[in-house]
Amino acid sequence: MLTILYAGAPKMWPAYQPALTTALAEAGLPARLVLPDEVAPNAVDYIVYAPTGPVQDFTPFTHARAVLSLWAGVERVVGNPTLSQPLCRMVDDGLERGMIEWVTGHVLRAHLAMDRHIVNPDRIWDQTAPPLARERGVTVLGLGALGAACATTLAGLGFQVTGWSRTPKSLPGIHCESGPDGLRRALKQAEILVTILPNTPETTNLLNAETLALLPRGATILNPGRGTLIDDDALLAALDSGQVGQATLDVFRIEPLPADHPYWAHPRVTVTPHIAAETRPASAARVIAENIRRDQAGEPLMHLVDRTRGY
Repeated sequence: MLTILYAGAPKMWPAYQPALTTALAEAGLPARLVLPDEVAPNAVDYIVYAPTGPVQDFTPFTHARAVLSLWAGVERVVGNPTLSQPLCRMVDDGLERGMIEWVTGHVLRAHLAMDRHIVNPDRIWDQTAPPLARERGVTVLGLGALGAACATTLAGLGFQVTGWSRTPKSLPGIHCESGPDGLRRALKQAEILVTILPNTPETTNLLNAETLALLPRGATILNPGRGTLIDDDALLAALDSGQVGQATLDVFRIEPLPADHPYWAHPRVTVTPHIAAETRPASAARVIAENIRRDQAGEPLMHLVDRTRGY
């Protein structure tokens, strides 16, 4: 019988315990699911992991065959010097669908200027119609699994979608740019800008005073990617000057966002509490179980992290 350690956030154990138990049984895997205080580390076969969980030192887990992350992002673990086991990121349809729906909803909110009708205390009857989607430029920074899915969905709605990535990529229906010069071109097209990039040294403060100035005046920014992508002071200045018209932010350098942070009070900022790509226990558990089944059958692990690239 396999021993599988749950080392995710303790508050999520009541949700993950039944979901993982069901998924493991459906996969035909005889296994016991345990918490850290219920087992000796050297008896663990697989670790179901989140950075907010109790395990930070992987050294004692000498027999663990893999660390199976519950998060799509692995920046907070990939550099851990004690991690010698294979690491798999979470890629599941629930997480992807959540991101697509958050991005699509807020792009349409900006595109249709919904806020001026939802919040209209002066009861202004303004029949100005928005442009059609085919007349609106949307740029997606980051064309990994989540970024590509969002870009493809937006293109399917008719938006003029430009995608940008560090290295060249090709997606049907998407105008793809790459590299520093491509970033400048992509930003100049971005009436609505969506950032879905990983946290790396190259992406830290990618949106700063210089790059924000490249956007069409009054552009909307949506950030469901990483809080470190944006220079907060530069964004606040751009909002105050009107260079950026509105920002909807789901991720931040410090979470929860402190109550005294200027974003809370700014009239053109919407804060959402890191919910754009939340892992759903039921679908995540099936991904975990399938990866364990594959490993036990001698098949390659899915979504294995390339540590030489850091993600």
